[in-house]
Amino acid sequence: MLELLNFERYRLKKNVHSYLQGDLFIAYDVNSGSLHLLDERTFNVLKAIENLQEVEEKVTSAGINQILRQAGKLALTEEELAEIIEEMEELRQEGTLFSEEAEVITPNYPEKPIVKAICLHVAHDCNLRCEYCFAGTGAFGGSRTLMDLETGKKGIDFVLESSGHRDHCEVDFFGGEPLLNFGVVKALVEYGKRAGAAKHKTIKFTLTTNGVLLNEEIQNYLEEEEISVVLSLDGRPEVHDRMRPYANGRGSYAKITPLIKQFTTKRPESSPYALGTYYYVRGTYTHYNLDFDRDVLHMADLGIKQISVEPVVAGPEDAYAFQEGDIDKIREAYDRLGEELLKRRAQDRNFNFFHFNVALDQGPCLLKRLSGCGAGHEYVAISPEGDLYPCHQFVGQEAYKLGSLYDENPLQLKPEVVKDFRSANVYAKSTCRECWARFACSGGCHAANVASTQKLTEVYALGCELQKKRLEVALYIKIKESLQNNDRLAVVSSPVPEIRC
Repeated sequence: MLELLNFERYRLKKNVHSYLQGDLFIAYDVNSGSLHLLDERTFNVLKAIENLQEVEEKVTSAGINQILRQAGKLALTEEELAEIIEEMEELRQEGTLFSEEAEVITPNYPEKPIVKAICLHVAHDCNLRCEYCFAGTGAFGGSRTLMDLETGKKGIDFVLESSGHRDHCEVDFFGGEPLLNFGVVKALVEYGKRAGAAKHKTIKFTLTTNGVLLNEEIQNYLEEEEISVVLSLDGRPEVHDRMRPYANGRGSYAKITPLIKQFTTKRPESSPYALGTYYYVRGTYTHYNLDFDRDVLHMADLGIKQISVEPVVAGPEDAYAFQEGDIDKIREAYDRLGEELLKRRAQDRNFNFFHFNVALDQGPCLLKRLSGCGAGHEYVAISPEGDLYPCHQFVGQEAYKLGSLYDENPLQLKPEVVKDFRSANVYAKSTCRECWARFACSGGCHAANVASTQKLTEVYALGCELQKKRLEVALYIKIKESLQNNDRLAVVSSPVPEIRC
Protein backbone atom coordinates (compact mmCIF):
# COMPACT_ATOMS: atom_id res chain seq x y z
CA MET A 1 0.00 0.00 0.00
CA LEU A 2 2.84 2.40 0.74
CA GLU A 3 3.91 2.25 -2.90
CA LEU A 4 0.67 3.96 -3.89
CA LEU A 5 1.79 7.15 -2.22
CA ASN A 6 5.15 7.24 -4.04
CA PHE A 7 7.03 8.35 -0.93
CA GLU A 8 10.35 7.58 -2.62
CA ARG A 9 9.76 10.56 -4.93
CA TYR A 10 7.93 12.83 -2.51
CA ARG A 11 9.56 14.75 0.34
CA LEU A 12 6.94 14.94 3.06
CA LYS A 13 8.65 17.46 5.35
CA LYS A 14 8.93 19.94 2.49
CA ASN A 15 5.40 19.57 1.16
CA VAL A 16 3.09 18.59 4.03
CA HIS A 17 3.41 20.25 7.42
CA SER A 18 1.83 18.23 10.23
CA TYR A 19 1.80 19.66 13.73
CA LEU A 20 -0.04 19.80 17.05
CA GLN A 21 -1.56 23.16 17.95
CA GLY A 22 -3.77 23.45 21.02
CA ASP A 23 -5.91 20.32 21.03
CA LEU A 24 -5.82 19.75 17.27
CA PHE A 25 -3.62 17.58 15.08
CA ILE A 26 -3.29 19.45 11.78
CA ALA A 27 -1.80 18.78 8.36
CA TYR A 28 -1.25 21.60 5.89
CA ASP A 29 -0.73 20.58 2.28
CA VAL A 30 1.69 23.21 1.02
CA ASN A 31 1.08 23.06 -2.72
CA SER A 32 -2.72 22.85 -2.72
CA GLY A 33 -3.26 25.02 0.35
CA SER A 34 -5.58 22.39 1.84
CA LEU A 35 -5.98 21.93 5.58
CA HIS A 36 -6.67 18.55 7.16
CA LEU A 37 -7.85 17.76 10.65
CA LEU A 38 -6.28 14.51 11.87
CA ASP A 39 -6.75 12.04 14.65
CA GLU A 40 -3.71 11.15 16.73
CA ARG A 41 -2.98 7.83 14.97
CA THR A 42 -2.91 9.40 11.53
CA PHE A 43 -0.79 12.29 12.79
CA ASN A 44 1.70 9.82 14.28
CA VAL A 45 1.92 7.94 10.99
CA LEU A 46 2.62 11.14 9.05
CA LYS A 47 5.34 12.18 11.51
CA ALA A 48 6.84 8.70 11.38
CA ILE A 49 7.03 8.80 7.57
CA GLU A 50 8.56 12.28 7.76
CA ASN A 51 11.19 11.14 10.27
CA LEU A 52 11.87 7.94 8.35
CA GLN A 53 12.60 9.89 5.18
CA GLU A 54 15.37 11.73 7.01
CA VAL A 55 17.32 8.48 7.58
CA GLU A 56 16.06 5.97 5.01
CA GLU A 57 15.50 6.08 1.27
CA LYS A 58 12.59 3.63 1.38
CA VAL A 59 9.46 3.99 3.51
CA THR A 60 8.17 0.64 4.80
CA SER A 61 5.52 -0.50 7.27
CA ALA A 62 8.21 -1.95 9.50
CA GLY A 63 10.11 1.34 9.39
CA ILE A 64 7.01 3.31 10.34
CA ASN A 65 6.32 1.06 13.33
CA GLN A 66 9.93 1.27 14.44
CA ILE A 67 9.72 5.08 14.47
CA LEU A 68 6.42 4.90 16.38
CA ARG A 69 7.93 2.62 19.02
CA GLN A 70 10.98 4.85 19.39
CA ALA A 71 8.65 7.79 20.02
CA GLY A 72 6.75 5.83 22.67
CA LYS A 73 3.69 5.40 20.44
CA LEU A 74 1.66 2.22 19.89
CA ALA A 75 2.64 0.21 16.84
CA LEU A 76 -0.11 -0.43 14.26
CA THR A 77 -1.20 -3.68 12.74
CA GLU A 78 -0.81 -4.14 9.01
CA GLU A 79 -4.58 -3.75 8.65
CA GLU A 80 -4.69 -0.50 10.66
CA LEU A 81 -1.81 0.99 8.73
CA ALA A 82 -3.28 -0.12 5.41
CA GLU A 83 -6.60 1.59 6.24
CA ILE A 84 -4.85 4.90 7.00
CA ILE A 85 -2.69 4.68 3.88
CA GLU A 86 -5.68 3.84 1.65
CA GLU A 87 -7.57 6.91 2.81
CA MET A 88 -4.46 9.05 2.36
CA GLU A 89 -4.20 7.72 -1.19
CA GLU A 90 -7.78 8.80 -1.88
CA LEU A 91 -6.89 12.31 -0.80
CA ARG A 92 -3.74 12.24 -2.90
CA GLN A 93 -5.79 11.34 -5.97
CA GLU A 94 -8.22 14.11 -5.06
CA GLY A 95 -5.28 16.56 -5.04
CA THR A 96 -5.68 17.77 -1.46
CA LEU A 97 -2.94 15.79 0.28
CA PHE A 98 0.55 14.98 -1.00
CA SER A 99 -0.34 17.22 -3.91
CA GLU A 100 2.15 17.66 -6.72
CA GLU A 101 4.94 20.06 -5.89
CA ALA A 102 4.55 23.43 -7.59
CA GLU A 103 6.77 23.75 -10.62
CA VAL A 104 9.85 25.89 -10.15
CA ILE A 105 9.28 29.00 -12.23
CA THR A 106 11.46 31.91 -13.17
CA PRO A 107 9.54 35.16 -12.71
CA ASN A 108 9.20 36.94 -16.03
CA TYR A 109 9.24 40.68 -15.39
CA PRO A 110 9.02 43.42 -17.98
CA GLU A 111 12.40 44.85 -18.92
CA LYS A 112 11.40 48.25 -17.62
CA PRO A 113 10.16 48.02 -14.03
CA ILE A 114 6.52 48.90 -13.42
CA VAL A 115 6.58 50.81 -10.14
CA LYS A 116 3.10 50.77 -8.64
CA ALA A 117 3.83 52.21 -5.18
CA ILE A 118 6.15 54.76 -3.62
CA CYS A 119 7.01 55.67 -0.06
CA LEU A 120 7.54 59.43 0.19
CA HIS A 121 9.81 60.31 3.11
CA VAL A 122 8.32 63.72 3.68
CA ALA A 123 10.15 64.10 7.00
CA HIS A 124 13.57 62.90 8.04
CA ASP A 125 12.92 64.20 11.49
CA CYS A 126 10.82 63.02 14.43
CA ASN A 127 9.38 64.27 17.69
CA LEU A 128 10.16 60.94 19.39
CA ARG A 129 13.45 59.13 20.02
CA CYS A 130 12.46 55.48 19.77
CA GLU A 131 15.34 53.32 20.92
CA TYR A 132 14.91 50.61 18.28
CA CYS A 133 14.28 52.97 15.34
CA PHE A 134 15.88 51.66 12.13
CA ALA A 135 15.81 55.25 10.86
CA GLY A 136 18.24 56.52 13.49
CA THR A 137 15.42 58.30 15.42
CA GLY A 138 14.16 59.80 12.18
CA ALA A 139 17.24 61.18 10.43
CA PHE A 140 18.22 57.97 8.59
CA GLY A 141 21.87 58.60 9.39
CA GLY A 142 21.88 62.07 7.81
CA SER A 143 20.71 65.52 8.74
CA ARG A 144 17.19 66.21 9.98
CA THR A 145 15.27 67.63 7.05
CA LEU A 146 11.82 67.88 5.46
CA MET A 147 10.84 67.14 1.87
CA ASP A 148 9.92 70.21 -0.15
CA LEU A 149 6.78 70.36 -2.26
CA GLU A 150 8.64 70.29 -5.57
CA THR A 151 10.40 67.00 -4.73
CA GLY A 152 7.12 65.49 -3.56
CA LYS A 153 5.43 66.44 -6.83
CA LYS A 154 8.28 64.86 -8.77
CA GLY A 155 7.74 61.69 -6.73
CA ILE A 156 4.06 61.59 -7.61
CA ASP A 157 4.84 62.26 -11.28
CA PHE A 158 7.36 59.41 -11.09
CA VAL A 159 4.86 56.82 -9.83
CA LEU A 160 2.14 57.96 -12.26
CA GLU A 161 4.55 57.53 -15.15
CA SER A 162 6.30 54.40 -13.86
CA SER A 163 3.06 52.55 -13.15
CA GLY A 164 2.54 52.14 -16.88
CA HIS A 165 -0.77 50.55 -17.81
CA ARG A 166 -2.00 50.29 -14.22
CA ASP A 167 -5.11 52.29 -13.31
CA HIS A 168 -4.21 52.42 -9.61
CA CYS A 169 -1.02 53.28 -7.75
CA GLU A 170 -0.10 54.01 -4.15
CA VAL A 171 1.66 56.80 -2.27
CA ASP A 172 2.68 56.31 1.35
CA PHE A 173 3.68 59.30 3.48
CA PHE A 174 6.45 58.25 5.81
CA GLY A 175 9.23 59.52 8.06
CA GLY A 176 10.48 60.16 10.66
CA GLU A 177 7.17 61.70 11.50
CA PRO A 178 5.31 62.87 8.37
CA LEU A 179 2.92 65.10 10.32
CA LEU A 180 5.88 67.39 11.01
CA ASN A 181 5.44 68.29 7.33
CA PHE A 182 1.65 68.23 7.24
CA GLY A 183 1.33 71.26 4.96
CA VAL A 184 3.32 69.49 2.24
CA VAL A 185 1.31 66.29 2.78
CA LYS A 186 -1.93 68.18 2.17
CA ALA A 187 -0.55 69.90 -0.93
CA LEU A 188 0.68 66.58 -2.32
CA VAL A 189 -2.66 64.87 -1.80
CA GLU A 190 -4.35 67.68 -3.72
CA TYR A 191 -1.70 67.55 -6.44
CA GLY A 192 -1.80 63.75 -6.65
CA LYS A 193 -5.55 63.61 -7.13
CA ARG A 194 -5.39 66.24 -9.84
CA ALA A 195 -2.38 64.72 -11.63
CA GLY A 196 -3.81 61.22 -11.35
CA ALA A 197 -7.14 62.25 -12.83
CA ALA A 198 -5.32 63.85 -15.76
CA LYS A 199 -3.79 60.45 -16.51
CA HIS A 200 -7.03 58.57 -15.74
CA LYS A 201 -5.43 56.99 -12.67
CA THR A 202 -6.38 56.76 -9.00
CA ILE A 203 -3.85 57.18 -6.21
CA LYS A 204 -4.41 55.47 -2.87
CA PHE A 205 -2.76 57.44 -0.06
CA THR A 206 -1.48 56.04 3.25
CA LEU A 207 0.18 57.85 6.15
CA THR A 208 2.25 56.35 8.98
CA THR A 209 2.34 58.37 12.20
CA ASN A 210 3.40 58.08 15.82
CA GLY A 211 0.22 59.94 16.76
CA VAL A 212 1.79 62.82 18.71
CA LEU A 213 0.38 65.46 16.34
CA LEU A 214 -2.84 63.64 15.50
CA ASN A 215 -5.21 66.39 16.61
CA GLU A 216 -8.87 66.53 15.63
CA GLU A 217 -8.23 68.77 12.64
CA ILE A 218 -5.77 66.28 11.17
CA GLN A 219 -8.02 63.34 12.03
CA ASN A 220 -10.92 64.95 10.18
CA TYR A 221 -8.70 65.70 7.20
CA LEU A 222 -7.54 62.08 6.97
CA GLU A 223 -11.16 60.97 7.08
CA GLU A 224 -12.37 63.46 4.48
CA GLU A 225 -9.56 62.54 2.08
CA GLU A 226 -9.96 58.79 2.76
CA ILE A 227 -6.30 58.36 3.63
CA SER A 228 -5.36 55.03 5.21
CA VAL A 229 -3.40 55.37 8.43
CA VAL A 230 -0.84 53.25 10.28
CA LEU A 231 -0.46 54.33 13.91
CA SER A 232 2.33 53.38 16.33
CA LEU A 233 1.68 52.04 19.81
CA ASP A 234 3.68 49.31 21.54
CA GLY A 235 1.09 48.31 24.13
CA ARG A 236 1.08 48.74 27.90
CA PRO A 237 2.25 52.15 29.19
CA GLU A 238 5.48 50.87 30.73
CA VAL A 239 6.34 48.90 27.56
CA HIS A 240 5.57 51.76 25.19
CA ASP A 241 7.30 54.46 27.22
CA ARG A 242 10.48 52.44 27.64
CA MET A 243 11.12 52.32 23.89
CA ARG A 244 9.18 55.32 22.53
CA PRO A 245 10.06 58.44 24.55
CA TYR A 246 10.35 62.09 23.58
CA ALA A 247 13.82 63.60 23.15
CA ASN A 248 13.78 64.59 26.83
CA GLY A 249 13.21 60.98 27.87
CA ARG A 250 9.58 61.44 28.89
CA GLY A 251 7.22 58.71 27.72
CA SER A 252 4.70 59.36 24.94
CA TYR A 253 1.94 56.88 25.88
CA ALA A 254 -0.23 59.36 27.79
CA LYS A 255 -0.22 61.81 24.90
CA ILE A 256 -0.87 59.53 21.95
CA THR A 257 -3.24 56.91 23.33
CA PRO A 258 -6.32 59.17 23.63
CA LEU A 259 -5.65 60.51 20.12
CA ILE A 260 -5.33 57.02 18.65
CA LYS A 261 -8.52 55.88 20.39
CA GLN A 262 -10.34 58.96 19.12
CA PHE A 263 -9.22 58.36 15.53
CA THR A 264 -9.89 54.61 15.43
CA THR A 265 -13.51 55.17 16.46
CA LYS A 266 -13.95 57.06 13.19
CA ARG A 267 -13.24 53.83 11.25
CA PRO A 268 -15.19 51.01 12.88
CA GLU A 269 -15.30 48.98 9.66
CA SER A 270 -11.59 49.04 8.81
CA SER A 271 -10.45 46.01 6.78
CA PRO A 272 -8.49 43.30 8.61
CA TYR A 273 -6.46 42.77 5.43
CA ALA A 274 -5.46 46.45 5.11
CA LEU A 275 -7.61 46.96 2.03
CA GLY A 276 -9.67 49.98 1.08
CA THR A 277 -9.46 52.93 3.46
CA TYR A 278 -8.10 51.31 6.59
CA TYR A 279 -6.24 51.86 9.81
CA TYR A 280 -4.18 49.56 11.91
CA VAL A 281 -2.14 50.13 15.03
CA ARG A 282 1.35 48.77 14.79
CA GLY A 283 3.69 47.98 17.67
CA THR A 284 7.11 46.41 18.11
CA TYR A 285 8.03 43.85 20.75
CA THR A 286 11.56 43.30 22.04
CA HIS A 287 13.47 41.19 24.56
CA TYR A 288 11.92 43.39 27.25
CA ASN A 289 8.33 42.27 26.57
CA LEU A 290 8.35 38.65 25.47
CA ASP A 291 4.81 38.51 26.88
CA PHE A 292 3.73 40.84 24.06
CA ASP A 293 0.38 39.06 23.87
CA ARG A 294 -0.49 41.16 26.92
CA ASP A 295 0.32 44.29 24.89
CA VAL A 296 -1.94 43.17 22.04
CA LEU A 297 -4.76 42.52 24.51
CA HIS A 298 -4.12 45.86 26.20
CA MET A 299 -4.72 47.58 22.84
CA ALA A 300 -7.81 45.46 22.21
CA ASP A 301 -9.12 46.48 25.63
CA LEU A 302 -8.67 50.11 24.60
CA GLY A 303 -11.15 49.45 21.78
CA ILE A 304 -8.55 49.14 19.03
CA LYS A 305 -9.72 46.49 16.57
CA GLN A 306 -6.91 46.33 13.98
CA ILE A 307 -3.59 45.42 15.56
CA SER A 308 -0.15 44.39 14.35
CA VAL A 309 2.79 43.79 16.70
CA GLU A 310 6.11 42.96 15.04
CA PRO A 311 9.34 41.45 16.41
CA VAL A 312 12.23 43.90 16.62
CA VAL A 313 15.15 43.43 14.22
CA ALA A 314 18.32 44.31 16.10
CA GLY A 315 22.01 43.55 16.34
CA PRO A 316 23.52 41.44 19.13
CA GLU A 317 24.99 44.59 20.67
CA ASP A 318 21.52 46.01 21.36
CA ALA A 319 20.21 45.37 24.86
CA TYR A 320 16.66 45.01 23.56
CA ALA A 321 17.65 42.38 20.96
CA PHE A 322 16.30 38.86 21.37
CA GLN A 323 18.57 36.52 23.26
CA GLU A 324 19.19 32.80 23.31
CA GLY A 325 16.22 31.17 24.94
CA ASP A 326 13.71 33.88 24.00
CA ILE A 327 12.22 31.93 21.09
CA ASP A 328 10.27 29.50 23.28
CA LYS A 329 8.72 32.36 25.26
CA ILE A 330 7.78 34.11 22.00
CA ARG A 331 6.12 30.96 20.69
CA GLU A 332 4.18 30.63 23.92
CA ALA A 333 2.99 34.23 23.59
CA TYR A 334 1.64 33.51 20.10
CA ASP A 335 -0.10 30.38 21.44
CA ARG A 336 -1.75 32.34 24.24
CA LEU A 337 -2.76 35.11 21.86
CA GLY A 338 -4.40 32.66 19.47
CA GLU A 339 -6.48 31.11 22.24
CA GLU A 340 -7.51 34.49 23.62
CA LEU A 341 -8.49 35.72 20.17
CA LEU A 342 -10.77 32.71 19.71
CA LYS A 343 -12.25 33.22 23.18
CA ARG A 344 -13.01 36.88 22.58
CA ARG A 345 -14.50 36.27 19.16
CA ALA A 346 -16.86 33.74 20.71
CA GLN A 347 -17.86 36.42 23.22
CA ASP A 348 -18.45 39.00 20.48
CA ARG A 349 -15.37 40.96 21.61
CA ASN A 350 -13.58 40.49 18.32
CA PHE A 351 -10.34 42.14 17.30
CA ASN A 352 -7.99 41.44 14.44
CA PHE A 353 -4.34 40.48 14.83
CA PHE A 354 -2.74 41.16 11.47
CA HIS A 355 -0.34 38.19 11.52
CA PHE A 356 -3.09 35.67 12.18
CA ASN A 357 -4.84 36.53 8.92
CA VAL A 358 -4.65 33.80 6.32
CA ALA A 359 -6.87 33.43 3.25
CA LEU A 360 -6.90 29.87 1.94
CA ASP A 361 -9.66 30.36 -0.62
CA GLN A 362 -8.07 33.38 -2.24
CA GLY A 363 -4.85 35.34 -2.16
CA PRO A 364 -1.89 36.34 -4.25
CA CYS A 365 -0.77 34.46 -7.34
CA LEU A 366 2.27 32.17 -7.26
CA LEU A 367 4.55 34.88 -8.62
CA LYS A 368 3.58 37.19 -5.76
CA ARG A 369 4.03 34.39 -3.26
CA LEU A 370 7.55 33.81 -4.57
CA SER A 371 8.75 37.40 -4.59
CA GLY A 372 6.80 39.13 -1.81
CA CYS A 373 6.60 42.89 -1.49
CA GLY A 374 8.16 43.93 -4.81
CA ALA A 375 10.75 46.19 -3.18
CA GLY A 376 13.33 47.52 -5.61
CA HIS A 377 11.28 47.18 -8.77
CA GLU A 378 7.54 47.52 -8.00
CA TYR A 379 7.91 49.61 -4.86
CA VAL A 380 10.49 52.30 -4.07
CA ALA A 381 11.14 54.77 -1.27
CA ILE A 382 12.07 58.40 -1.94
CA SER A 383 14.19 60.45 0.45
CA PRO A 384 13.59 64.18 1.12
CA GLU A 385 16.38 64.92 -1.38
CA GLY A 386 14.66 62.84 -4.08
CA ASP A 387 16.94 59.79 -3.92
CA LEU A 388 15.34 56.44 -4.77
CA TYR A 389 15.81 53.26 -2.70
CA PRO A 390 14.22 49.78 -2.75
CA CYS A 391 12.15 50.42 0.38
CA HIS A 392 11.96 52.65 3.44
CA GLN A 393 14.37 50.44 5.41
CA PHE A 394 17.11 50.82 2.78
CA VAL A 395 16.99 54.62 2.64
CA GLY A 396 20.44 56.09 3.18
CA GLN A 397 22.28 52.89 2.23
CA GLU A 398 24.34 53.97 -0.77
CA ALA A 399 24.90 50.43 -2.04
CA TYR A 400 21.16 50.09 -2.67
CA LYS A 401 20.46 53.49 -4.19
CA LEU A 402 18.38 53.16 -7.37
CA GLY A 403 18.77 56.73 -8.67
CA SER A 404 17.30 60.17 -8.10
CA LEU A 405 14.22 62.10 -9.12
CA TYR A 406 16.67 64.77 -10.29
CA ASP A 407 18.54 62.47 -12.68
CA GLU A 408 18.22 63.22 -16.38
CA ASN A 409 16.05 60.08 -16.67
CA PRO A 410 14.66 59.24 -13.20
CA LEU A 411 12.60 56.40 -14.68
CA GLN A 412 15.80 54.48 -15.43
CA LEU A 413 16.33 52.67 -12.12
CA LYS A 414 19.81 51.27 -11.52
CA PRO A 415 19.62 47.95 -13.42
CA GLU A 416 21.94 45.91 -11.19
CA VAL A 417 19.97 46.79 -8.04
CA VAL A 418 16.67 46.01 -9.78
CA LYS A 419 18.10 42.68 -10.91
CA ASP A 420 19.29 41.80 -7.40
CA PHE A 421 15.86 42.41 -5.88
CA ARG A 422 13.98 40.67 -8.67
CA SER A 423 16.24 37.65 -8.22
CA ALA A 424 15.84 37.45 -4.44
CA ASN A 425 12.81 35.16 -4.55
CA VAL A 426 12.05 31.95 -2.69
CA TYR A 427 13.89 29.74 -5.18
CA ALA A 428 17.08 31.80 -4.81
CA LYS A 429 17.23 31.06 -1.07
CA SER A 430 18.39 27.56 -0.17
CA THR A 431 16.62 27.65 3.21
CA CYS A 432 13.32 28.62 1.59
CA ARG A 433 13.37 25.97 -1.11
CA GLU A 434 12.94 23.25 1.49
CA CYS A 435 10.61 25.14 3.83
CA TRP A 436 6.92 24.29 4.20
CA ALA A 437 6.04 27.98 4.67
CA ARG A 438 7.77 29.14 1.47
CA PHE A 439 4.57 30.28 -0.25
CA ALA A 440 3.32 32.13 2.84
CA CYS A 441 6.28 34.34 3.74
CA SER A 442 7.90 34.80 0.30
CA GLY A 443 11.37 34.46 1.76
CA GLY A 444 11.01 37.06 4.49
CA CYS A 445 11.71 40.78 4.59
CA HIS A 446 14.57 41.87 2.32
CA ALA A 447 15.75 44.50 4.80
CA ALA A 448 15.68 42.10 7.75
CA ASN A 449 17.60 39.51 5.72
CA VAL A 450 20.29 42.03 4.81
CA ALA A 451 20.49 43.38 8.36
CA SER A 452 20.97 39.87 9.71
CA THR A 453 23.05 38.14 7.02
CA GLN A 454 24.31 41.00 4.80
CA LYS A 455 22.78 39.17 1.83
CA LEU A 456 19.44 39.40 0.03
CA THR A 457 19.41 35.66 -0.61
CA GLU A 458 20.09 34.48 2.95
CA VAL A 459 17.20 34.57 5.38
CA TYR A 460 16.95 36.10 8.83
CA ALA A 461 16.69 32.82 10.76
CA LEU A 462 14.74 34.09 13.76
CA GLY A 463 12.28 35.94 11.54
CA CYS A 464 11.76 32.70 9.62
CA GLU A 465 10.95 30.76 12.79
CA LEU A 466 8.50 33.39 13.98
CA GLN A 467 6.76 33.52 10.61
CA LYS A 468 6.23 29.77 10.73
CA LYS A 469 4.85 29.95 14.26
CA ARG A 470 2.40 32.71 13.34
CA LEU A 471 1.21 30.68 10.36
CA GLU A 472 0.67 27.59 12.50
CA VAL A 473 -1.54 29.56 14.88
CA ALA A 474 -3.37 31.26 12.01
CA LEU A 475 -4.25 27.90 10.42
CA TYR A 476 -5.36 26.57 13.81
CA ILE A 477 -7.67 29.56 14.28
CA LYS A 478 -9.10 28.94 10.81
CA ILE A 479 -10.02 25.37 11.71
CA LYS A 480 -11.35 26.24 15.16
CA GLU A 481 -13.66 28.89 13.73
CA SER A 482 -14.90 26.49 11.07
CA LEU A 483 -15.71 23.93 13.77
CA GLN A 484 -17.55 26.57 15.79
CA ASN A 485 -19.54 27.54 12.69
CA ASN A 486 -20.42 23.90 11.97
CA ASP A 487 -18.64 24.01 8.65
CA ARG A 488 -17.55 20.82 6.89
CA LEU A 489 -15.04 19.66 9.51
CA ALA A 490 -14.85 16.41 11.42
CA VAL A 491 -12.22 14.54 13.42
CA VAL A 492 -11.90 11.17 11.73
CA SER A 493 -9.46 8.30 11.59
CA SER A 494 -7.81 9.68 8.49
CA PRO A 495 -7.31 13.18 7.14
CA VAL A 496 -10.25 14.79 5.38
CA PRO A 497 -9.77 17.95 3.30
CA GLU A 498 -11.31 20.75 5.24
CA ILE A 499 -10.45 24.16 3.82
CA ARG A 500 -9.07 24.47 0.34
CA CYS A 501 -7.30 27.08 -1.72
